[in-house]
Amino acid sequence: MDQARSTISKIFNGEPHSYTRFNLTQNMEGDNSQVEMKLSSEIDEETGGNGVGGRLNHNSNRTPYVAQKLGRTPKNLCFIAATIFLIFIIGYLIGYLVHRNKDLAPTCAPSAFRYEDIPHETGAAPLMDWDDVKKLLAQKLTTSSMDAVLGQLSSSNHRAGSPGDEDLGNKVLKKFKEYGMKTWTDEHFVKVQDPPASGYNRIVFKNGSEERPTGFLSYSASGTARGAVLYARYGEEKDLKQLKDMNIDMNGRVMLVRAGRISFAEKVANAAKVNASAVLIYPDPADYSIGESSPLFGHVHMGSGDPYTPGFPSFNHTQFPPVQSSGLPNILAQTITTGMGLNILRQLGGRAQPDGWESINRLGDESDVITVEVNNVLTEKRINNVFGVIKGFVDADRYVVIGAQRDAWGPGFAASTVGTSVLVELARSISDMVENDGFKPRRSIVFASWSAGEYGSVGATEWLEGYLSSLSMKAFTYINLDGIVTGQNGFKVAASPLLHSLVQNALKEVNYDKDKSLLSQFGKNNWESTILEPLRMDSAAYPFLAFSGIPSVAFRFNSGSSDYPYFGTTLDTQQNLNSITASQVPQLAVRAGQFAGHIALRLVHDHLLQMDLKKYNQLIRSHVVQINTRVKNVQRLQPQLLPKALTVRWLIMASGSYSRASSALAADIQNSDLEDIEMCRVINDRIMTVERNFLSPYVSPRDSPFRHILLGSGPHTLKALTSHLDSLKTANPDADAKLFRKQFAQATWTIQTCANSLAGDIWSLDNEI
Repeated sequence: MDQARSTISKIFNGEPHSYTRFNLTQNMEGDNSQVEMKLSSEIDEETGGNGVGGRLNHNSNRTPYVAQKLGRTPKNLCFIAATIFLIFIIGYLIGYLVHRNKDLAPTCAPSAFRYEDIPHETGAAPLMDWDDVKKLLAQKLTTSSMDAVLGQLSSSNHRAGSPGDEDLGNKVLKKFKEYGMKTWTDEHFVKVQDPPASGYNRIVFKNGSEERPTGFLSYSASGTARGAVLYARYGEEKDLKQLKDMNIDMNGRVMLVRAGRISFAEKVANAAKVNASAVLIYPDPADYSIGESSPLFGHVHMGSGDPYTPGFPSFNHTQFPPVQSSGLPNILAQTITTGMGLNILRQLGGRAQPDGWESINRLGDESDVITVEVNNVLTEKRINNVFGVIKGFVDADRYVVIGAQRDAWGPGFAASTVGTSVLVELARSISDMVENDGFKPRRSIVFASWSAGEYGSVGATEWLEGYLSSLSMKAFTYINLDGIVTGQNGFKVAASPLLHSLVQNALKEVNYDKDKSLLSQFGKNNWESTILEPLRMDSAAYPFLAFSGIPSVAFRFNSGSSDYPYFGTTLDTQQNLNSITASQVPQLAVRAGQFAGHIALRLVHDHLLQMDLKKYNQLIRSHVVQINTRVKNVQRLQPQLLPKALTVRWLIMASGSYSRASSALAADIQNSDLEDIEMCRVINDRIMTVERNFLSPYVSPRDSPFRHILLGSGPHTLKALTSHLDSLKTANPDADAKLFRKQFAQATWTIQTCANSLAGDIWSLDNEI
């Protein structure tokens, strides 16, 4: 009896417990991490016994009030024992019922990060084994069927908004309906620039004859510019920096640059930064084997979508006031033929070109004057995007989007026909798998045929702008099919870091031929260095990622080191593509379809989205290390600009918060009892917030549409912060220390916000910052 009284007294009195606090802030300035451990007894000593433990136990010698009131009679002891027994019985019954319900609930894949740990089991919608899914897709996508569709969808004239474009869209829509898909269209009225219908654009070099190029660059400024020609190689920032280092005055000059390496829009934007008056772009024979008289077509909007409705859709019923995108250039831009470019280049005087510029010609001097006149006209066009959907059986309101551009400047066989054909064939194959083979995707697949892609992903971007609030938490991946076959000797992938593990797995499982996978054929040693490349701004996948925060992937078979020479010309024909691929276009298109289909089907088949959150850790850490080093350099060399009070500590801690949050979610997936569909949905929703939360909330979509701080474009990005620090280091007059501090704070909090969202519940947040 004495022993029982002692036990009960301990239950009510309680005993103080120690706890340990860990502070695992990553140390970006070195390789060692810091670990802080603090016990409650130490805290009590620091606070003079007035801590939490001290307050609870400062009257430890007194009998607690509860014990005093109960007393120590046999009657009270029996009452307490009966109560404890009753609680035990209730707890046992609850545990039994919960365990029974778990046995009846559908199971969920145990890991979102390791493919080898995922068993091929079934769930609420009886899932097909993944190996069977792969085999079915390989059986459905055949060379013969692909070749037939390529012939059906080929067109010599399907420029955006033209009758040919509309006819091709109707063909795609009809096929989607034949496959039993739910279909719809999305109509937009967009403003684009076309060459003058009655006049012409022209150039006059020195006192020579007038040239009238038939190619043009949409969204160029209009008017006339006269200035001395300056050869600037590809017009990249590093090229202009070399000219600046040679003390060459670029103010008012007409830049002559080669096509390639970067987009036309980036070339013009770089020239505008150095106050050039105009840009002439020509295809150099070293890069393009298209003859001396073939015209070039393109656009120079440093953005995507309709530049006259930036940030909102071009619906006919909207009442937005007239506005323009900040990405429209304020200088003239015009393409010229190879013959025109070489003729100018041969007559240039002035200084010799810098070493490494692969030319013996000169840069040009003040006497090499040229007149450029651009008279493009602004027109409104009606375009239609075409959609079909295969609905999921569990999370039908979550979907992966597969899209392809439908329009082209000319035949556009590589630019649009191949991608549209693969889109249609994937829709047919997966629809057939669902209807006839018992495949039941958990999530939906949306197939999209875009118009006005040649003007800067206009159709795709207008759709994003029109339905951004609906898409932000429902569309979880975009797969781009534009330009997927431009050669056969190489394979390139550009993707969000979240998709890198999924891409690697697809490379392993998709065959290039009978004996080799895509990975063994093109990425034997280090696939990330040989296959991965940055996502380009002129890709339709870019606005999905950098504007909407939807993880995206684009890929292509290419010819190795050289680009496809016929993009942006009327020579992009089936015959020319066959000559580059040894007439293997249908076979390569099938492999491209299998690669895209593998990624899409994996995302709609598995219970948990196969996205590796830890991939962003390396990218964030790399930026933080660069910023930390540069801040210290500026504080040492220009202390009046950045005081010692400015610290990178908060950015480092935000980076650590994201690292811990991503690791915690991985641990939650491994350790939690994920045996119901709702839990899978909650975890997937946490994964889907990551990309979207990297969009800076502090910049306007009109001024900086690509708001992604890691992969976007603009002064809000971590890359721009690094460049700003370089300018501060040299006391560049364009550098603004106050502006830098503002952007620095905003970028820091964007990363911390992403970490907070990834952590899940509000009580799970890391409040170290």
